[in-house]
Amino acid sequence: MGPVMIDVAGLVLNESDRERLRHPLVGGVILFARNYSSPEQLRLLTGDIRALKQPELLIAVDHEGGRVQRFRAGFTAIPPMRAFGRLWDQDPARALALVKDTGYIIGAELLAHGVDFTFAPVLDLDYGESSVIGDRAFHRDPAVVTALARQLIGGFADAGMGWVGKHFPGHGYVRADSHHEIPVDTRSYGEIEQDDLIPFRDLAPLGLGGVMPAHVIYPAVDQRPAGFSPVWLKDVLRRRLGFDGIIFSDDLSMEAASTAGGAADRARAAFEAGCDMVLLCNDAPRADELLCGLAAEPGEYEVSARIETMRAKSPTLSLVHNGRYLAGVESLKRESFA
Repeated sequence: MGPVMIDVAGLVLNESDRERLRHPLVGGVILFARNYSSPEQLRLLTGDIRALKQPELLIAVDHEGGRVQRFRAGFTAIPPMRAFGRLWDQDPARALALVKDTGYIIGAELLAHGVDFTFAPVLDLDYGESSVIGDRAFHRDPAVVTALARQLIGGFADAGMGWVGKHFPGHGYVRADSHHEIPVDTRSYGEIEQDDLIPFRDLAPLGLGGVMPAHVIYPAVDQRPAGFSPVWLKDVLRRRLGFDGIIFSDDLSMEAASTAGGAADRARAAFEAGCDMVLLCNDAPRADELLCGLAAEPGEYEVSARIETMRAKSPTLSLVHNGRYLAGVESLKRESFA
């Protein structure tokens, strides 16, 4: 299983997709809304992806709820995570119960359609400043974020699905969108540690999981974005927080990743910083550039043993959910928390 995750063009695999996915450095696929039209189409697509090679490619998606939910028609509509934070302010016990039900529904639906995991939960704090995070965050209070995220991933675990927390060490404080700009967070390490790092610190010991670092520069700590920083990934995340799961880079095609150079240079920088798997999305020529550049260095980029463990033995799941789970989520959507 290779250490690169890429995307595919449409609803079915074309020959370019197949050739690219068979590359020995490719170990995963991330799906987008353009790859989905119906539950049956998705099952066929993920089946075709799995049949391409052994070990099977990991299949992932950004399926957080709210505005970041790639699969819609035929899937349960999940509210944004801020909805649970607002509910917490009124009824913490109900918020905790519903967010766990929601995690189960997300996990059960994805696994039943051949998707291994989602890049969730968002562990960023809601400072009310970030244009890209916004209602994707649970709450401003890190203790509340930790409590709600713990229940969400508990629901994922009940369904048999892994989880990837993001965006380490915290993207919520900066206004800039790292897809289009290079965000800079000027706070000290101490300020970040006493707020934004708390959910990552508290959730790191909870077993198999993943973390995705932010394409944000924290100059008081390192001049490199966190995803290219061994200070953040090796020293802070691994050594200080004790995280032993998988580190996925954020999308290397984003503008904030341009600080590391071309596609292959970005991948090298991410691996050297401590990433186990790198993502490059929505740019097929650049994906080819990355694979060609890394392939010129045989044996240099071997997949971490951590990624081998990410292949979940997905249980056979029915699409008919326990009524308690679905009724709770539907009731939340009807209320004015979103």
